[in-house]
Amino acid sequence: MTRWQHIIPPAVLTLVGLWVCYVSYTSEPAAAFLFPRIVATVFAVLAVWGLASAVLGDGSGNQGISAQMFRNMLPGIVVGAIYIFWAAKGLGFYTATALSTFVLVALYDPAPHNRLWTWGKRFAITAVFVAVMYLLFSVLLNVYTPKEKLF
Repeated sequence: MTRWQHIIPPAVLTLVGLWVCYVSYTSEPAAAFLFPRIVATVFAVLAVWGLASAVLGDGSGNQGISAQMFRNMLPGIVVGAIYIFWAAKGLGFYTATALSTFVLVALYDPAPHNRLWTWGKRFAITAVFVAVMYLLFSVLLNVYTPKEKLF
């Protein structure tokens, strides 16, 4: 395991964290992005802290990310990127959240895909998750969520 395998993942997370933080501070209307700014700032600080730990540490207690682990994570990374860069704004926050959650649950659920009850379970998990997201963001926090074509 090379030193770079310990540094590259937190470096990528730091770049993403700083980009998200920048977007949250430069987006308008400013009042709609108050809560996202708090979350983005905490995310960026933790990402920089993780990068500093990786650069300054010896990495002896960390195994890094293996090729197999990366292959396991890749579908989730692809779904997340589609969600962030297109679906949330293009389809609307709640529709995109429902679709991406359902796809992720279907991809990572070890239950058999040839049984009807497992698809019902996946649908129920998605419905509960989206309901919690709606209650959290729209009702409790009353924050802006991207609204476009569907919701």
